[in-house]
Amino acid sequence: MEHSLYISFQIKKSKTNKLGLAPINLRIILDNSRTELSSHRFISPNAWDTNIGKATGTSDEAIILNNYLDGLKNKIQRQFNILESLDKPITLDSLREKLNGNTEKKYTLLYVYEYHNSEMKKRVGFDVAIGTYTRYKVSINRIRNYIKYQYAKNDLLLDDLNHAFITKYEVYLKTIHKCSTNTTVKYLVHLKKIINLSIANEWLLRDPFMKHHCSYKPTERGFLTPEELLLLENKELKLPRLEKVRDIFVFCCYTGFAQADVESLSPSDITTGIDGEKWIIINRKKTDGRSPIPLLPQAMDIIKKYKNDPEAQAKGRLLPVNSNQRMNGYLKEIADITGITKNLTMHLARHTFATTITLSNGVPIETVSKMLGHNSIKTTQIYSKVVDTKISNDMQALKAKLSVHKPLKKVM
Repeated sequence: MEHSLYISFQIKKSKTNKLGLAPINLRIILDNSRTELSSHRFISPNAWDTNIGKATGTSDEAIILNNYLDGLKNKIQRQFNILESLDKPITLDSLREKLNGNTEKKYTLLYVYEYHNSEMKKRVGFDVAIGTYTRYKVSINRIRNYIKYQYAKNDLLLDDLNHAFITKYEVYLKTIHKCSTNTTVKYLVHLKKIINLSIANEWLLRDPFMKHHCSYKPTERGFLTPEELLLLENKELKLPRLEKVRDIFVFCCYTGFAQADVESLSPSDITTGIDGEKWIIINRKKTDGRSPIPLLPQAMDIIKKYKNDPEAQAKGRLLPVNSNQRMNGYLKEIADITGITKNLTMHLARHTFATTITLSNGVPIETVSKMLGHNSIKTTQIYSKVVDTKISNDMQALKAKLSVHKPLKKVM
């Protein structure tokens, strides 16, 4: 329900005291209801502007009084905004009690976490991926278990959070849950978002993350070499379920699509690009970044192979893609059959596209970044560090060019 709020200040001339000062009242109009409260301040009627509801002049007394009245008004407005954002009942009593200091509610960490997650759930399918929401559900369980482990409590007040809470949580994740540095940082980033939400709503006055530093540890992204990819493509797989998974994995190697993206592709996503060739242009599920992919022949062959696949047709999808968990499970079987020792996962296919298929073959990193749907080229640069083969080939070619030139004569 939408509410209208109007706040103003009035003086009561009829109650002017012996000193000639009239009390200033705060008037709150909520929808069709009205109440007046004492501001505990007085003023001479001659020094009051009834049109704007403030003291006139620029004297120190007038400035101090007007600042005080503005503070009262802001206090009521903030309470109104908080109740509205939490979808709580808004009444004159709840606003009046805030002014009297009777409703300084103490919010807890898990309460705010649950509020955040419930709001995020509403956005799934719009601007939030289901995977993102799922990770925040895992995060709140990590915090809940940590509070029980470290403090023997079911929840903690926001006011009780401090620097020690953050550092001990970091240690807890690394020692009890055996989280890697980067996984630990992800959980801390989630918690930081909850803290920022609390500060923005004025439920928390100080930031417990102040002076706490955490950063991701650079990691090399695994990928298939050209030889491994060719082996995988040509391997005869007798089980149809493994053949399907292999084909979809290879499709992602030649397109760069992540699991969530390839899983949601439909035939209508295929379009004619600026060059007259077949492209797939989508917005990525994870970042909503535009991902334009010109389809290479290997990818087109797989699309044609599964054009009439009953499983894909029943779902209205381009390819018969299983869940990420099942796909990765089958990929482990395929790795055993092919003798590939690397950890085959759907995301490894995306890395292979970035390195073996594109960067190693001279595709500019700016182009690769656009195709991967990255919002920042810095995200793509993590792949460029591992293409040593490309560097070696380029330098060998340079050496060959330089070798045909005659050496410079010495200057006597």
